[in-house]
Amino acid sequence: MPLQLRAFRNDDQEFLFRLYASTRLQEIAAFGWPQAQQEAFLRMQFNAQKRWYEMSYSQADHQIIEQEGAPIGRLMVLRETASVHLVDIALLPGFRGQGIGGELLGKLITECDQQKLPLRLQVQRMNPAQRLYERLGFKKTSEDQMYFQMEKLPD
Repeated sequence: MPLQLRAFRNDDQEFLFRLYASTRLQEIAAFGWPQAQQEAFLRMQFNAQKRWYEMSYSQADHQIIEQEGAPIGRLMVLRETASVHLVDIALLPGFRGQGIGGELLGKLITECDQQKLPLRLQVQRMNPAQRLYERLGFKKTSEDQMYFQMEKLPD
């Protein structure tokens, strides 16, 4: 089914919270907290991420990924003069592992190749998407306690 990208709107906040929570549920469930405490923690973390993105990536192209008119994910890309930075890509659980992320990344890689710009991202060390990035030609450029920084040079 074809994907559509549309600009982020303020009324997407609840969807973005659900999307964010879906990426952290397994990690949070291990804490053994009651549901209400999990949600409160996730909302606090989501709001912190939202503020960080607004401060650090205010010029990023923030899009909602839709399939058949329903939101299924987010794509946030910061295009700068010397590089392109994939700030965030996330899909709801039912849409992961189906090639959607790879398709979107492929388009972004093609854009970067045409413009002769490196594509950069960071990924949490335990995120399984790291394998996808490596298959697509990204190389680790540095790392810290939580993240690998990766880059795909233009072909």
